[in-house]
Amino acid sequence: MATLLQHLINGISLGSIYALIALGYTLVYGILRLINFAHGDLFMLSAYTALGVCAALGLGDAVSGGLAVSSWGAFAAVLALSMAAAAAAGWLVERLAYRPLRGQPRLNLLITAVGVSLLLENLAQAVFGASPRRVPALIVDTTAFTVFGAQVSTLDLCVLGTTLGLLLALEFWVHRTRMGRAMRAVSHSHETAALLGIPVDRVISITFAVGSALAAGAAVLYGAKYPKVEPLMGVMPGLKAFVAAVLGGIGNLRGAVLGAMILGLAETLMAAYGASTWRDALAFGLLILILLFKPAGLLGTYQREKV
Repeated sequence: MATLLQHLINGISLGSIYALIALGYTLVYGILRLINFAHGDLFMLSAYTALGVCAALGLGDAVSGGLAVSSWGAFAAVLALSMAAAAAAGWLVERLAYRPLRGQPRLNLLITAVGVSLLLENLAQAVFGASPRRVPALIVDTTAFTVFGAQVSTLDLCVLGTTLGLLLALEFWVHRTRMGRAMRAVSHSHETAALLGIPVDRVISITFAVGSALAAGAAVLYGAKYPKVEPLMGVMPGLKAFVAAVLGGIGNLRGAVLGAMILGLAETLMAAYGASTWRDALAFGLLILILLFKPAGLLGTYQREKV
């Protein structure tokens, strides 16, 4: 019982990270009907940004002595600065790569997204090198408390608390602010929103920025839990988060979170009970099943499109 509960805690923690990445996919798809395959690479760049922020603040690895004690303030600073930098990068990618092609067929945008992804990966290899780098331990991972024999660590609490805070902030922004209402209007119809005086281009750029900021939050948490950064680190988490978004119903924010939790739990349980070599294949198996039996996703809705 204790072992199963421990795996469930680990699965929820992993699913929380996938959820933040998946929300970026679903935000962009909801407003542009575009799968931004460069999103995983923005996640990767955010991890390198976090390393740069740590270096700029004089923070090192707690084990090697660079950081004497763990600091929640330092973690918050790295998180905030990384998210701000990622938001700027997401805005720049949308402005330079996607906006000039907005009136073109969707296939052009899709190919451009793949091209931007490859560009960012190769740029990271050229600038940072291919060798993995270790993420400084900003938070000492100790046991916070025990539940029925399962240990809940301070790092798990940090992941869950940060994810929950960002999800609540996103929910408030989307449903309670003027820009959030504008974003929902643009997601229904660009033309109608423009006729109502909504700056469509600005709303789309801000949506890209918010999605990229959420990916940066996931990158900081992922680096804290799995302390290794490399140029290709965004490929698999990005693909799995995309599967989570489709599983929950891409375009649905709560569906993305639900799909991410299901995927995180399923992946952790599969790895724990003798099928660790299949954990990466699980995501794509779930994708095939959901496309076969419920193409709109668990919380998604069918939409008619004029051809």
